[in-house]
This record gives sequence, structure tokens and C-alpha cells, in this order.
Amino acid sequence: MKKIELLQKYIDECKSIVFFGGAGVSTESGIKDFRSADGLYNMQYDYSPEEILSHTFFLNNTKEFYKFYKDKLNCLDTLPNITHKYLTKLENNGKLKGIITQNIDGLHTKANSKKVFELHGSIYRNYCMNCHRFYEAKDIFESKDIPRCSCGGIIKPDVVLYEEALDEKVINKSIELISNAELLLISGTSLTVYPASSFINYFRGKYLVIINRDTTNLDNIANLVINDSLGNVFSKLK
Repeated sequence: MKKIELLQKYIDECKSIVFFGGAGVSTESGIKDFRSADGLYNMQYDYSPEEILSHTFFLNNTKEFYKFYKDKLNCLDTLPNITHKYLTKLENNGKLKGIITQNIDGLHTKANSKKVFELHGSIYRNYCMNCHRFYEAKDIFESKDIPRCSCGGIIKPDVVLYEEALDEKVINKSIELISNAELLLISGTSLTVYPASSFINYFRGKYLVIINRDTTNLDNIANLVINDSLGNVFSKLK
């Protein structure tokens, strides 16, 4: 049986599916990933992206942080692709119980998926560090230099930077979803970002499927591995 046909069989058979996705889910919408050859981490800046996207750098070099953030992480006009849309269809059919994403681009929500758990936060939520007033993403990306609240405080995106902890409620819900899934679809992630990658250890279901352009460290325990673009795979599913 061909791999796509086998994946379709798994999807048809299972009533509880969970999707775990990374940067590769959004690359076909035009958003660069982080770790591939042409990803953000291989571009040249005065500082490395890992350093720029850290809590310490945000506090000590806020202006430089926002130069990078506004230049590289503005995806307000980006549209969902076939993968996002297929998952919404799967959710509407009652099969998909949740999407766990490492992405901060909000594309799953743009595609009208409802049960989305954003491990690393979202560019669409921004708060004043002083009075905690909420600001929309466009307020940040259209601001000059450092975005500031009307109270004078610095506005921080609700994204998890290096040195910051993940939201405990999102962690617990993600683990609960994975623990109860019959089929776990891991897509577009190298599974190298900790602690998110460790959540896979909670899976006890029937089928573990990994769809990714490159190999991962968990390929050997998966029921099915498809090394292809997500668009090629999800466009062939019904």
C-alpha cells in the first residue's frame, strides 16, 4: 500500500486525531522556517537569531529586538495553505481533537480551526509590561522603534522567547490531547526544540505518523514516515 493511501486509511479509521506541527507547516504560506539551509538561523545579522529572540536580549536591547521582530516575523498578510485548511476540515468532521503548534503566526486560527494550542504564543497577542493592557499585532508592526503603551510601558509580544517558560495550561492540555489520541500526526518539525519535542513521549495510541522534508530522531518509532512537502501530502487526502 502506498504511503498516502496508508495515511488515508489511518485517518478514516481513527476517531481521535491530534496534529503536532512546527515551522514546516507554514513555509508553503511563504514564512521562512528557522533551521533549514535558507531559514532564519542561517541568515547573517549583527547578532544570531537565537540571541535576539531571548528574554535577556529583549530586556537589554529592545530596539534591536524589534528591528528583527518587525522585519522577519511580520506575517499579518500571510494566508493559510492547504495543510491549515485540511486540518480545519478534519476538525469540522469531528475527527481532529486539537492542533498543537510551535508556530506563532496564527495561521491555524486564520483557517478557522478552533482547538489550537500555541506552545510558543502568538504575534497576535501583545501586552504592556507595566499595566498589562492588550494590543493588537498591527499596533506593534506599525509602531516606530520600540512600541509603547499609553502608560509609557514597553509592549511585549505574547511569544515565548528563549529563557522563558512555556504556558503551563497549554502544556497540560497538549499532553492530555497527545495522551488520548488514536492517531498523532507530527508534521513540519525537526523535533529538536525542547520541551515541546518531549511531549511525544506521552503518546499511547495506535498510529504515530511523521510528515517532514527531512528525517527526525523519532522516525524509527513511527508507524509511518513520509519525507515530502506537506502540501504534496495533504493535497492528496480526502
